[in-house]
Amino acid sequence: MGVQGTLEYLSDLLSSTTKKKKKKQTQTVALKIRMDCDGCVRKVKHVLSGVKGVKKVDVDMKQQKVTVSGYVEPKKVLKAAQSTKKKVELWPYVPYTMVAHPYVSQAYDKKAPPNMVRKVGDTSNTKETTFDDSYVEMFSDENPNACSIM
Repeated sequence: MGVQGTLEYLSDLLSSTTKKKKKKQTQTVALKIRMDCDGCVRKVKHVLSGVKGVKKVDVDMKQQKVTVSGYVEPKKVLKAAQSTKKKVELWPYVPYTMVAHPYVSQAYDKKAPPNMVRKVGDTSNTKETTFDDSYVEMFSDENPNACSIM
């Protein structure tokens, strides 16, 4: 084992003992929190600003929306917001241009802010009709027993 082999061994040994931290990405978490007064706003803002990694907390009382930005995880922010004993959920609304069919019954919400609808999955596989296919087959021309039914 020469000098170069010794240096490589020491280099590998030192690099394995030092832990490399991954840098967290800056995230923005939007929550819908029921707030009635300025005291509620102060309480929510105080609790959420205490979460590790939070850089900014914006509160919009009119829309009942709180936006938290920083190096945070959405689960931790949600858990901290729930500790205020208020009704909390992730922000359910997106701009209506982001949804394929914004006026289907699952997406349309009267309480949504202007130009916003509920975030729903792909609505192409949902059935909007209540018409049953068995009735169509029962009276079909291809059904040999259709005459006896009529």
